[in-house]
Amino acid sequence: MALNIGRELAAMQKSTVQQLQARYAEAFGEATRSHHKTWLIKRIAWRLQALAEGDLSERARRRAAELANDADLRLSPPKPKALAPAAATGHTAPFQSAENPRLPLPGTILTRPYKGRTLQIKVLAQGFEFEGERYKSLKGVTFFLPTEL
Repeated sequence: MALNIGRELAAMQKSTVQQLQARYAEAFGEATRSHHKTWLIKRIAWRLQALAEGDLSERARRRAAELANDADLRLSPPKPKALAPAAATGHTAPFQSAENPRLPLPGTILTRPYKGRTLQIKVLAQGFEFEGERYKSLKGVTFFLPTEL
């Protein structure tokens, strides 16, 4: 009897994970611990097709073995790079506000190019300052940017 892979896939889509695990054990001759339905369906469909149509040719198996032997496999994870002290690299860590760790310290000047002009926003203890005006948030600054910039 010929395999109808479309019908098999449709039946597997309606199956529960437990049913698919049982079908996997039937197809492969061993149990699986996977609970990933999509993966189980793909593996079972592949196995059913391989059993019905025939597996890889001996030539394809030899080529796959050659490729696997030539591959440089890492047997251990890469070692983490040691962090150099800030003074040695010339870079310093950004300062953060005690009130909100996402914000830089008051007095910091934020500089960004915008439409051909460089904008500078000063961080205050309570908000931000842009062109002499005070704002509660950065969103407030960007909302009130002149449109002709």
